Amino acid sequence: MPAKLDHLTIASRDREAADHHYETLLPLVGFQKVKNGIWTDGEGFYLQFMTANPETGPYERYGAGVNHWGLSMDCAEAVDRLRTALIAAGLDAQPVQDLHGARALFVPDPDGLRAEFTWHPEGMTPVG
Repeated sequence: MPAKLDHLTIASRDREAADHHYETLLPLVGFQKVKNGIWTDGEGFYLQFMTANPETGPYERYGAGVNHWGLSMDCAEAVDRLRTALIAAGLDAQPVQDLHGARALFVPDPDGLRAEFTWHPEGMTPVG
């Protein structure tokens, strides 16, 4: 049996700004807060947030480390609804992209790390 991804830890330079961002975003996509800095999808996957060391730099799109993290959406319309809700909540939701038939929304956090929310047509894998 292959190992299953069970958590992702995200360090932020401004924890207060990151908490505001993720506390707005995560409930909109079905995550529940377990305790301060810990969220779960209820199916064994956890997101953990911590404060980065002050001497570290911001996220770079093609720098070493995590480029972005992605979550699958149930339908194409869910991607559009999420974008509308994020804009209404004051978060930076980029335009929805067509990725060879998939609908993708990238949402940068205060440090620039992007979360991708994508609906994939049947038979299309999340990564190519």
